Amino acid sequence: MRRNTCSEINARVFLAVRGLTTNRVLQTGPQPNKKKELMGSIKKIDPVLAWGWSNLSSIGAMLLPILFFVSAVSLTAQNTLLTGIVDIHAHSDPDSLPRSIDALTLTRLMASKDFGGVVLKNHYESTAGLAWLAGQQAPGLTIFGGIALNRTVGGINSAAVERMTMVKGGRGKVVWMPTFDAENQVKYAKELRPYVSISKDGKLINDVLVVLDLIAKNDLVLATGHSSPAETKLLLTAAVQRGVKRMVVTHPVIAPVLMSVDDMKWCAARGAYLEFVSNAIVGTQTNMTPKQFVEAIHAVGTQHVILSSDLGQAANPIHTEGWLELFRLLEKEGITVSQIEAMAKKNPATLLGIN
Repeated sequence: MRRNTCSEINARVFLAVRGLTTNRVLQTGPQPNKKKELMGSIKKIDPVLAWGWSNLSSIGAMLLPILFFVSAVSLTAQNTLLTGIVDIHAHSDPDSLPRSIDALTLTRLMASKDFGGVVLKNHYESTAGLAWLAGQQAPGLTIFGGIALNRTVGGINSAAVERMTMVKGGRGKVVWMPTFDAENQVKYAKELRPYVSISKDGKLINDVLVVLDLIAKNDLVLATGHSSPAETKLLLTAAVQRGVKRMVVTHPVIAPVLMSVDDMKWCAARGAYLEFVSNAIVGTQTNMTPKQFVEAIHAVGTQHVILSSDLGQAANPIHTEGWLELFRLLEKEGITVSQIEAMAKKNPATLLGIN
């Protein structure tokens, strides 16, 4: 069995202590009818601390200073876990969909936790300008934006991509193929509404090729959006032929993409990273178990994987909390700290060209 490092143990204890203080345990204690529920939650996080709390009445004042000390140490451990993360998929306000936090507050928060970088994503408009603005008040954090080629920006619209590259500050970095308006998305959801196609009769349409040329010319990142596995293979093949150097397959293990392991390996062999998003296993709309998530990572190889949050939905944890929960779940399934460092920090930094 792998031993936990001091930082890993402290980070988990921090989560438990934070739960205690949130419930005003240190002032009044939980109400009797809530104590059993609280104990169960604490025990899942840290059995030793759960024992300490269950014996609080006998240990008394002696334990409280220890808990405060552990909490302070754990705050440092928590920040260590978050230091250097590059989140390539972060939703925020302003948006036309409900979000949990606005972009300026989010980027200030990430800067305070020493994140390395973030890509602000919006399904329906460019975030290049927002990224520049956020960067003015979050020094030390590299902030990029991008554009998703959905119907609201004209679909596969090379003029919109080119204009994004001209926005002040040069923060427009990622071009997502269609996401919520993708043909694959609409058909998977069995919706009767217009969609954006990227291929016809097994070939990419010409407008997509023009966009790929712009991505190559401006050293942008190609993200495959909600394309099908077959469409993704067409995209990556053409992208490599046209000189695109930075490629990532958008959340291949969740709907509507749902790639097989063989398909993911094929993409990795073409130089693309595979993006594994936290909300597959964290939050209110998970669609796989942590074990399945980790098995897919191991099948592809951590050197080809990028972890991202894909958080910001109103009902989900905010990004920093989601990252900590993701790390806890991955560690429980045997992912090492060095593997997390590669997937959450080194690989996304390489993709974006962050030194």
